[in-house]
Order: sequence, then C-alpha cells, then structure tokens
Amino acid sequence: MFSNFLTDAAVVAVVLGVMIFVHELGHFTAAKWFGVRVLTFSLGFGKRLFGFKIGDTDYRVSLLPLGGYVKMAGEEPSDSVISGSENPESSGAASATPDDDPGKFLSKPRWQRFVVIAMGPAMNIAMALAVLTCLYRYHFQKPAYEEQPARVGALEPGSPAAEAGLMPGDLILRLDRIRNPKWEDLVPKVLTSAGQTIPIDVLRDGHQIELKITPKATKQDQVGYIGVDPYQPAVIAEVEPGLPAGRAGLRPGDQIVAVNGLKAYSYPSVQQEIQAANGKEVDVTVERQGKEFHVRLTPVYTEVPGGKVWRIGVRFPNDYVAREIPWSQALASAVDFNLRNSLLTFDVLGKILTRHMSPRSLSGPIGIAQISGAAFRAGFPELLMIVSFISLQLGIFNLVPIPILDGGAILLLLIETVIRRDLSIAFKERFLQVGMAFLLILAVFLVYNDIVKTLNSY
Repeated sequence: MFSNFLTDAAVVAVVLGVMIFVHELGHFTAAKWFGVRVLTFSLGFGKRLFGFKIGDTDYRVSLLPLGGYVKMAGEEPSDSVISGSENPESSGAASATPDDDPGKFLSKPRWQRFVVIAMGPAMNIAMALAVLTCLYRYHFQKPAYEEQPARVGALEPGSPAAEAGLMPGDLILRLDRIRNPKWEDLVPKVLTSAGQTIPIDVLRDGHQIELKITPKATKQDQVGYIGVDPYQPAVIAEVEPGLPAGRAGLRPGDQIVAVNGLKAYSYPSVQQEIQAANGKEVDVTVERQGKEFHVRLTPVYTEVPGGKVWRIGVRFPNDYVAREIPWSQALASAVDFNLRNSLLTFDVLGKILTRHMSPRSLSGPIGIAQISGAAFRAGFPELLMIVSFISLQLGIFNLVPIPILDGGAILLLLIETVIRRDLSIAFKERFLQVGMAFLLILAVFLVYNDIVKTLNSY
C-alpha cells in the first residue's frame, strides 16, 4: 500500500506539473505577444529552488510542486494606473501618463488582457484534445458494447434496476428525455441522477412497457448506480482442451444462449450461473450456425489468478476493442469525447449547486493522485486518457467565475467592458480576498472528502 502511495504521489506530481506548465505557457505566450513584461515564470509556489533569467523574466522552479504561476508587471489591482474612465477614447486601455509603463498588464486594452487570461484554460483544453487525438490515432480503445443500444444483459439482485422491474433482454427505448439511448448515454445519466426518479420505456417480447427507476447513491462517491450489465453475447473465443467444454465438443464461435433453461444475455451471467451450480451438472444451450443444441457439463474447481473457481473451460472475448484510426477521425472522436465530458461536468456542477447531487462526488488532490496512480499501473493508454480528462477539467475549472481564478478575472473584464470604466481598486482587492477564502474552504473540504472516501474503502 505504501508503494502505491509513493507511486500515486510521483505520478500526480508529474501529471499536474505538465498541465500547469502548459496552462502558464498559455498566459506567458499571449503576454509576450502583446508586449507585457513577464517578471516570473514559476513551476511551483514558495521559495525559489533554482532557475535562470532571460531579459526581464526569471524562469524558476519553486519549493511547492503542485502549482505554478506567471507574474506580470502591473497585474495586481494595487498596480493599476489611472482609470480608463477618464479617457473615453481609450477603448478599454488605461489613460496614458508620462509615468505609465506600456509593458504593464493593466496598461493594455481590455481585449488583450482577456486573451492573456483566457489562454491558460484554452491551452489546457487544447492539450486535452491533442493528447486524446494522438492516443486515438494509434490506440482507439473503448468497451465493445459502448456504442450499442442499451439492452440489459444482467441484473444485480436487489438492485434499483431489479426493483424497478427491468429484466435481462429488455431494450431501453427511452431514458428520461433520451430516446433510443446507447450505453454511452445511459452511464453518465445514471451516475448524475442519484435519488432522482427517472421514467424509462423498455421493449420486452415485442411489447413496450413503462417503468420508473431511482438510482441509488453509492457508499463513497454518492454517484448513482442501478445495477445493470450490458448485453454481451456469450460467444466463445477459446476452448481449453481437457476441460468439460472441450470434452463435450464446444468450439470457438459457439454462443451460449442459456444455462439451466435461463437465457444468457451476457457472458458474466453465464459465469454467475456456473458458480451458483457449485459443482453440480449444468444444462448448457449452445447456438452454432443458427442451430441450437444442449450439452450437459459438470464444472471443475480450478485455480485462477486470485483463487479457485468453478469452470467449464471456455474464455470469452475481451470487453474492449482497440484499433488505429485516421487523424481526421481521431480528432473528431477526441472532440466528441471532450464535448461530452464538458457537458457532463457542467451538469454535475449544476446538480451539486441545486443539491440534486452530493458534493462528495468531487475529488481533490488525494483522489486525483489515486486515479492517476491507478491509470499508470493499468498502462500508458489509460494514463493518457486520465491526463486528457484532468487537463480538460483543469481548463473548465479555471473558467468558472470564481474570484482569483481566470474565470473571475474574465468576469471583471466583462463587467468593466459593459460599464465602460474600470472598477475601483478596493472592490477588486475585496473580490480577490473573497475568492481566496472560498478556494481555501473548498481545498479543505476536498482533502477531507478524499480522506473519508479513502478510509471508507478499507
């Protein structure tokens, strides 16, 4: 466990370090383009450890690694020059005086300041797209069932889906306002609807049935779940010689359609029925080239990674498909994935603010470290997926109009543009103080939330 902790810490430090560098590079590049004097480009906060200076800019690495900043001349409210309201023709720029420094951030027109501020989040969003596009180009991987219609394969006993009356084989025609949903539509809807009753229409044996389902909140994250598995035909990929299925003549390509008379709509349900038999003989219905036949198999108790289980000696296909796709398709898929995640993020934030979703679903630095470490151990493609996801979330979070974040600064610029004058220095300073207090409270809550979820997982 301790080794995992060290791995998680190292991975998240690298991941966040890269994202913060990209974010600050956006501010830095735009500032330099518009002639703003950049005093400091720092990875980390606090005491300067090492670095070098070129022109006016000190490029440094600082003590605290989880963060970074670009310090520009004249960016603090107290550094403000004479208000632009005294010169209506300034188009948002502050009035020029003999003492004014044209290299100061607040001396620039508002549209230039907007670009400098917005380039940070924009770079994070661009990074999310770039990473995912490159990954998809050479390794486009997703669950095989994800783009399939939402047909129920198996139910967890006592789950919300079972209590609502769903049955294996049901085809979901409508989930709330979503018509003919795919699994990629159903999963996020369920996750963000804990405790909310959702109308659902299913097709069963040629008849349309109206049901209602209420996702339950999971113990740790308080996100919704209903306890269903997707329809995944139990098509045999491999038969092990010398075990019951091989001795009975089963072949790769055969499909197990029932066990002991119970229809099998997913291969996990086949495995569950075999375990439930506890070594007793099972009647397996097999379909081969459109024809069905029965075989009677007696499972054997064999060793597998993680312990011993009852087996008949067949393997089913991997849940995931991976392939290379053209650059244009990779970019389109990356845009679609990030757009879906963006909309889901705003949906989650809205539901948290309206108390339709628990804030315990949020993750802080500890949770991000655990997710990043788990992705690293799962493999490089999974790590890149997480890097893309976190980069997108960082970009979106920074655009939220909270004082001290980029979104707060953008909000002030928009207000000043509308009223055609600068806000007072006192107001801006108080605005930043409120934002700092809010972020400190949020950070404490997120860390506490992460610790509680971690302890509850043991």
